[in-house]
Amino acid sequence: MSGVGFGMGQRPVNRRQRAVKSLWTGIWLVYLSAPVTDLLHGGHSTGVTILGWTGLAAFVTWYMLLVFRTGRGERNTLVLASLGVLAAQSTLLALTLGREWLVLFVYVSIASGAALPLRMARWTIPAACALLTAVALATHDGMSYLAGLLIPALLGGFAMTGVRELVRTTIALREARATVAQLAANEERLRLARDLHDLLGHSLSLITLKSELAGRMLPGRPDEAAQQVADIEQVSRQALVDVREAVTGYRRPRLHAELAGARVALAAAGVTAELPAEPGLDGVPEESESALAWALREAVTNVVRHSGARRCTVELLCRQTLDGPVLELTVEDNGSGGPGSGHGNGLAGLTERLTKAGGTLEAGPLKPGFRLVARVPTAGPADVGSPA
Repeated sequence: MSGVGFGMGQRPVNRRQRAVKSLWTGIWLVYLSAPVTDLLHGGHSTGVTILGWTGLAAFVTWYMLLVFRTGRGERNTLVLASLGVLAAQSTLLALTLGREWLVLFVYVSIASGAALPLRMARWTIPAACALLTAVALATHDGMSYLAGLLIPALLGGFAMTGVRELVRTTIALREARATVAQLAANEERLRLARDLHDLLGHSLSLITLKSELAGRMLPGRPDEAAQQVADIEQVSRQALVDVREAVTGYRRPRLHAELAGARVALAAAGVTAELPAEPGLDGVPEESESALAWALREAVTNVVRHSGARRCTVELLCRQTLDGPVLELTVEDNGSGGPGSGHGNGLAGLTERLTKAGGTLEAGPLKPGFRLVARVPTAGPADVGSPA
C-alpha cells in the first residue's frame, strides 16, 4: 500500500514512510538523556562540551545509518567495521567525559544484534558487554552504572537478533506468496494453451489434408473436390464452435470451482481461510454466478499477492432488498490493504462485470485489512450459508 504504513521487512518507498521508519528507529535514542544531561549540567569547559556534542552527534548518525540499512545486503566485514567505529567512539567518550556515557555501549550491542547474523552476533554482543565492563572499571564510579546497563545490553542485543530473523522470514514469506501467485497465473495460461491445442490440433490437421486432397481432385474430379471443400467448411465451423465454447468456459468461471481454487491458493500462500461450503445456486442466473466467481477470483488474488494477510474470510449470503433478492459475496482479510490507494484495473473491470449483471461492488480498507462486497440479483432464494 502507498500510505504511511508499510509491512515488516518492506523497504520504505517514499519520503513519508522513510520518516516513519526513522521515527521508530530513533525513538529509542531517548535513553541518551544521561549523556545529554551531562553535557548540559556537567560543568565541562566550553571546548570539552563542543567536542562532546560533536562526538554524540557522530555516534547517533553512525548508529542510525547502520540500523536503518539493516537487511540491505551489506557485507559483514563492512558491518563489523561500523560496529568497531561505534565501540571506539563509546570508549573514547566514556573515558573522557565520565560514567554517564557508558550507556552508548547498549546501542553498540543492539546494533550488533540488528545488523549481524546470529552466528556472528552471538560473539559480538558479549564482546560489547565485556568492553562495557572494562571501560566501567576504568571510569570513575563506573561500577555504579554497570549493573543497570549490562543486562539491557545483553537482552537488547539478543532480542534484536530475533527481530532480524523475523524480518528475514517475513521477506521470504512475501516472496513465496508472490511466487505462488505467479505460478498459479502461469498454470492457468498453460491450461488454456493445452485446451486450444487439443481442440484445434485435430481440426486444423484435417482441414490441411482435405485442402491438399481437394487441390489434387480439382482438375479431373471437380464434383469430388467440391465435396471435400464442403467437408472443410463443416470442420472449420465445428472448430470455431469448439474454440468459442473453450473461451467462454475460460471467461465464465463457476462459483463452486472458484471456491475450491480459492481454498487451494490461500492454503498455498499460508493464509488461514474461512470459506462457505459448496453452495446450491438454484435460481441464480449464469451471468450473476459468473460475475461473483470473477469477484472471488480477483479478491483472492489481491489477498495472496498484495495484502500480506494471515486470515481471509469469505461469506456467501442471500439477502432480501427493496429491489428484490440478491446474492452477496464478502471477502475480508486482515492484511495491509489493497494493491494501491485507489481502485486498480482489476477492480475497475470487476465493477463493469457486476454492473452488466445488474449488481454492485463495494471495496475499501479496514483497520486492519481490506473488504470486498459484491452483490448480484437472483431470481429466487439460493441455498447458501455462512463460512464453514
